[in-house]
Amino acid sequence: VTMLCASGLSGINLIITMLINVSVLGVDLTARSQYPLLSTIESIQVANFLERLDVFFMLALIITIFFKICVLFYAAVIGTAHLFKVKSPSQLSYPLGLIVLFLSITIASNLQEHNYEGLKVAMRVIHIPLLGIVPLFLLLVAFIKNRKKYGKKTLN
Repeated sequence: VTMLCASGLSGINLIITMLINVSVLGVDLTARSQYPLLSTIESIQVANFLERLDVFFMLALIITIFFKICVLFYAAVIGTAHLFKVKSPSQLSYPLGLIVLFLSITIASNLQEHNYEGLKVAMRVIHIPLLGIVPLFLLLVAFIKNRKKYGKKTLN
């Protein structure tokens, strides 16, 4: 239920944002712009007083990305510590931090390469297996395990 509500609210947020972008920039410029919301915010002018709001947008974006990276890194450290049964997860923060730093430098050298890898390569290598194949396999395993467990109870 929580996931459905979060997905619904995210979808509504995206719809409203795209409606605002298309209303301000038009369909053609929205489609061609790398960051249409930034272009929309740059065009805001209220009585020659509220201008240059793109600075606040970029600041909010950087803060949001920082917290997202912190949460994902924390999850990686805790998950790795749990996986390898390390008593103190803080011991893994420097090695994992160096791995993340090295990968962030080597994966993509510019924005176009980053977008290509994120939209094409990651879709085939990460999203389809982890969001499609693995959950279906785990569902199949859960059905088989539960069938055996409940089958034994009904026979007794």
